[in-house]
Amino acid sequence: MYNQEIRNRILVSIAAYAYEYLNAPIMSDAEFDALAQQIDVTQDTGNTKLDTFFKNNFTADSGMWIHKHPEKTKLKYLYEEYYKKLLNTVASDA
Repeated sequence: MYNQEIRNRILVSIAAYAYEYLNAPIMSDAEFDALAQQIDVTQDTGNTKLDTFFKNNFTADSGMWIHKHPEKTKLKYLYEEYYKKLLNTVASDA
C-alpha cells in the first residue's frame, strides 16, 4: 500500500525539476497544473523535512518552488533512472 500524497509530491517534484532544470517536461502543462492542485500541504507524510518544505514553499500555480527543494539530487536520480530512460525508449520506438 502507498500514500497517494507522497506519490503526488514526488511526481510533481520530478515534473517541476525536469521542466525548470532540464527543459525536458515529463507531462503537459495541463497535467502538471491538475496534479499540483491535488497537493495537500496540510497532510503530514512522516517526512518532517519535506512536509515543512511543502508547507512553506510549494505553490500550485508555478514550478519555481523547485529551486528551493531540499532533495534535488534525489529528484535528478529519479528522473534519470525512470523518466529519462522511459522517454528515450518511447523516442526510439517512434
